Amino acid sequence: MILQIDAKLTKQMVDAAEVAFPAEACGLVIGRGKGQLIRVTRVVPAGNLLATTDDRFELDPAVRIAVEKELRDSGTKDRIIGHYHSHTDGTADPSATDRAMAHEPELAWLIIGVLDGQAIQTLAHRLDEKRGQFRPVPIRTPKAKIALATVPEDQA
Repeated sequence: MILQIDAKLTKQMVDAAEVAFPAEACGLVIGRGKGQLIRVTRVVPAGNLLATTDDRFELDPAVRIAVEKELRDSGTKDRIIGHYHSHTDGTADPSATDRAMAHEPELAWLIIGVLDGQAIQTLAHRLDEKRGQFRPVPIRTPKAKIALATVPEDQA
């Protein structure tokens, strides 16, 4: 799996992580694609039911249910391809708690490391069921397209 994420979507996750600090932020990652390349089309912030702790998250299941229903009813090719959450110690690697809570190996885990309220790294991972551990997932951010203005010849 390779995740292609526009910078604006990464910024939405990073902003949510910084605002939630010192609690962990969390949300769903929606996308589409077949084979290796999965394009993230949007992120959906969700309430953290464990926000009173500074090192745990539990995504509000009502958000997931609503998103699944919306995707099913819309007939889109989009689907839930993962979720994101933040770590408040600056690391973006999965914790032992993340491993214990990973029950859907097909989903990507995007983790935003936040230190002193500032996001410092974002990494993606996916559970390797055979090995019982997470493996890194590459993130690709497409370059922004820049439109160049042309100058009429009589003004050049």
